Amino acid sequence: MRHPRRYGRRVSAAFALAAALALAASSPGLAADGDAEDRVVWSVAPADADGPDGRHWVELELEPGEEVTERVAVTNLSDRQVTFSLVAADGYFTATGRFNMLNNPEESVDAGTWIAIEPRVSVEPNETAVVPFTVAVPADAEPGDHAAGVAAAVTSAAGESGSGLGVTSRFGFRVMTRVAGEIRPGLEIQGLSGRYDVAWSPAKPGRLHVTFDLVNTGNVRLIVTGAVDAGGGNTAFPADKAPQIELLPGAQHSVETTVDGVWPLVSAKVAVTALPAAVVLGETEATELDAVAAQARVWTPPWPQLVCLAGLALILAAILGGRSRSRKRIALMLEAARAEERARAAASPSVSFEYPSQEDLR
Repeated sequence: MRHPRRYGRRVSAAFALAAALALAASSPGLAADGDAEDRVVWSVAPADADGPDGRHWVELELEPGEEVTERVAVTNLSDRQVTFSLVAADGYFTATGRFNMLNNPEESVDAGTWIAIEPRVSVEPNETAVVPFTVAVPADAEPGDHAAGVAAAVTSAAGESGSGLGVTSRFGFRVMTRVAGEIRPGLEIQGLSGRYDVAWSPAKPGRLHVTFDLVNTGNVRLIVTGAVDAGGGNTAFPADKAPQIELLPGAQHSVETTVDGVWPLVSAKVAVTALPAAVVLGETEATELDAVAAQARVWTPPWPQLVCLAGLALILAAILGGRSRSRKRIALMLEAARAEERARAAASPSVSFEYPSQEDLR
C-alpha cells in the first residue's frame, strides 16, 4: 500500500539542501527529462510508515526462509508530478569504492531476486511517497552477507523527432542482508607483482610500482587496510583520502600502489600485509581479523650505477693504456738513440796515441 503525503513543508531546509547536493554530485541522483525547466530532481531513502527514518541504507539479519517488510521513501523535489520506476537488483562495490547495482539487461541471481516491490509510483511536486517492499530469504540461502539495491528511476524522453533513445537515471540505497548460519571470514592476496622505475641519477633511488588483488574468500563483508614494504620503503593502502576498500563475499579488488626510495640492488623483496576487518551489523566499527601476508621478489636493475662503473672502467683503461703506450714510446726512442750512437761510433776511424819514451825526452 502506498502512503503519499505532503512533505515539502515538513522536511527541514538542511535535509533538502543536503539531498540536492548529494543528487547533484551523483548522476543517478540528478536526471533531466526534456528541457531545463522540466528537470527532475528526487531523493530516495529507507523509511518507516511516516517517511525517511534517518538510515543511509538497510541492514537485515534474517534466518533462511524468513521474510520482512521494509519501506522506501521517494521524494519528488521537482515542480511537476513524476512517475518513478522502482527497481531492485544485486549490488556490488565499484573499483572506486562506491556501491552500485546491476543494470538491465544484467540479471540478478542473489539478493536482488529476494526483493519484491511495486514497479512504479507517482509522486506530486514536493511530496514523498512511502512504498513498502519485502525481503524474502530463500530456505536454502547460503549463510553470510548478500547485497542488493533498491532505486527509483526516471527515463528521459527521446528527441523531438523520435530518434535516439531515452536515458534512464536512478538513485537508491543498498539493502544488506546477513543470512544466519556459520560465519567464515576469509581474505587472500593474489597476483602480487612489481615494476621498477629507475632513477637515472646514480645518486638517487628509484620507485617500485606494486599491484595485487584482494579477494574475499569468506562469506561476510570485509573492510581492508594494509601496507606494502619494499627495499626499505613503506606505503599504506588505501591512500589518504581514498575510498575505503570494502569487499563483499566473492568480490575482488585490485590495488596499485607505489613505494618510493627503493635502491636498485639487483632485486628487492616486496611484502604485502593486509589487515581485514569483518563488518558487524548495527555497529560503527568492524571486528579486526588476523593479518594476511604475501611476498615476492622484483627485479631492480642498477643500470645507472653499472653505466657509471663502465664509464670509470673505460677512463681507467684509457689512463693505463696511455701510460703503457708512453713507456713503450720512450723505450723505443731510447733504443733508437742508442742504435744511432752505436752506428756513429762504428763509422768513425780508430785513433791511437803513443806516449813518448824517457829516452826520447832526453
